[in-house]
Amino acid sequence: MQSGLGKTDKWVLEFQTKDPTKNPLMGWESSNDTLTELKLKFSTKDLALNYAKKMKIDVEIIEPKKRKIIKKSYADNFLE
Repeated sequence: MQSGLGKTDKWVLEFQTKDPTKNPLMGWESSNDTLTELKLKFSTKDLALNYAKKMKIDVEIIEPKKRKIIKKSYADNFLE
């Protein structure tokens, strides 16, 4: 199977947890910081960076990896 490219043209701004705590009963990680639930999506990298700069948010940019697309045909299943 091949993965599609839908919804991959957005830049996402995510907030990191400031006070992670461990739930003693279940062992799950939780936080009282509600910003960790917030994900802001931008159409361009520049818009995301400008917003972060305007709101004085420290950023770490993770560039998307280049994908090598190999076009396949159904008939390739029966060759060789």
